[in-house]
Amino acid sequence: QEITVHELQDRLNDALEARTGELVPESAQALRLFNGFAEGCPDLVVELFGQTLVIFDHDRAPQERMELLRGGMDFYLQAVPGIEAVIIKRRYSSIPVERKGTLVYGGKVDSRIQEHRIWYAIDLLMNQDASLYLDTENARLWAIEHLQGKRVLNTFAYTGSLGVAAKAAGASQVYQLDLNQRFLKLARRSYELNGFDHAPAEFLAGNFFTWISRLKRSGELFDCVFLDPPYFSITSQGKVDQANEAHRLINKVRPLIRENGWLVAINNSLFTSGVDY
Repeated sequence: QEITVHELQDRLNDALEARTGELVPESAQALRLFNGFAEGCPDLVVELFGQTLVIFDHDRAPQERMELLRGGMDFYLQAVPGIEAVIIKRRYSSIPVERKGTLVYGGKVDSRIQEHRIWYAIDLLMNQDASLYLDTENARLWAIEHLQGKRVLNTFAYTGSLGVAAKAAGASQVYQLDLNQRFLKLARRSYELNGFDHAPAEFLAGNFFTWISRLKRSGELFDCVFLDPPYFSITSQGKVDQANEAHRLINKVRPLIRENGWLVAINNSLFTSGVDY
């Protein structure tokens, strides 16, 4: 049953109070302010990137939600100092630009954030997500703490944040692999923001299955391989099915990991428990 604007604002306030001490207004941080799946409105997620608020609406009837979403926006504009822009992303809109996001308040949108003293380039209107997944913050911190001097392969890299964290750690070499060259350009921008050196050959644009086969044939070995695939995808070279066939992708990359190396495999299937995964 749909909640009222007043009920939503109460839940947003409870969530904000629970983050006391985490939120640093008018900073370059990125923080999830509301996780509706666990905090009382399952189809809504709210994240802050610097001074830009991003509201993700996953309701399947988005045209009926605008009053509720604006009520949420009004709450944050009053409760969180320094917000300069608000974007609403409507996952199931029939209009493509609304899925990528509509700027509904303010002007300039943030293009970078800082996490654990590392800069990450972002493009909040490039895709239906925010170009940086806040769920993997702990994985990035782990990379910073463990990958000094290591050789790293970041598969399904998207905008390369896990690889950026590995570079920040002082990894000896980091390969960023993604199908989309446009996403990898944002990874290069993150390198520039941090002053990281890199070789163009370390950015591998192309199909996961094709590149993994090529790396195997050339005898490449890595100290760490990140496996962070989309929930589901099909190409002419192979299928990605996180919920039912995660083991297939794991077995694809295992031969690339040297003895005593790490495989960091991330579960993006919301309804698959950690135990089952």
